[in-house]
Amino acid sequence: MPVVDPGPGQIRVATAAATVNPTDLGVAAGFFHSIGLVQQPEHTGLGWEFAGVVDAAGPGVDLTVGTRVAGLVVGFDRDYGTYAEQIVVAAADVALVPNELDLLAATTVPLNGLAAAHVVDLLGDAPAGAARLLVTGAAGAVGANVAVLARERGWQVTGLARTGDEEFVRGLGADFTTHAEPEWDAVADPAQLNEEALKLVRDGGAYVGLRPGLGPSAERGISVASVVTAFDSARLADLLTRARRGRTSGPRPRGRLSGPGRGSPPGHRRGRAPRPLHHLPLTNPVPSTRPQCDGRTAESGHRTIGR
Repeated sequence: MPVVDPGPGQIRVATAAATVNPTDLGVAAGFFHSIGLVQQPEHTGLGWEFAGVVDAAGPGVDLTVGTRVAGLVVGFDRDYGTYAEQIVVAAADVALVPNELDLLAATTVPLNGLAAAHVVDLLGDAPAGAARLLVTGAAGAVGANVAVLARERGWQVTGLARTGDEEFVRGLGADFTTHAEPEWDAVADPAQLNEEALKLVRDGGAYVGLRPGLGPSAERGISVASVVTAFDSARLADLLTRARRGRTSGPRPRGRLSGPGRGSPPGHRRGRAPRPLHHLPLTNPVPSTRPQCDGRTAESGHRTIGR
């Protein structure tokens, strides 16, 4: 592939890491083609998140070569994604990565961190006397961050997850359960239980999901909302700073692949159903002249940024 020079307002990023998300597996399996979000029959770009180092800048850009950045390439029907050694993006579509945060950790923040922040924005501040929030999939990449951020808005958070995830979920400051009964004031549904999660919400409560147009229908006076992925540079910068300080949570990777663009990861071959996972980072070597930090892994097996 030819090396593309950045145009006005653009940068070229040498990609240090990108992530495999459940969304990517759904694209590769044809799910998003089947519901009309991908129109190109032969190809579409895979990969949403990335972190790396600026190696060229176009006119009108004040980011210098060597600057560490992270960002998103949003949308489904597109010609390229983040699975590449180099990508050209708008300079406005990245945020600076703090020096103390390593690039592998940084690449797990944009998509799920921004989704979690949007979930909490949709929930808003906890109403007085009606602050019981259930977070499904609380050990996952979105759910863990919702659990952290929602507490800052006054919600009394309980995480719904598997027995083996109890220590991790409680470490987020949330209560824990493996089985939830109805009558919650609100349910945030990163696990995409949809109608089953809606049944847990009390009459007049709130439900927030992750799939616009594919979630449950409103009933019993429950407000139903869904996250629409959008880039927010200032919000991402805040989340990356929080990650450096250990105030947000990273996902639990199931393994690691080397070299984006050198073949399809497991589960990306058409006709093969995607297997459940959180983030699976794809990595490129980062030259030793660029700043690096150690990543930390929690004993539970979850990658917990900065803990």
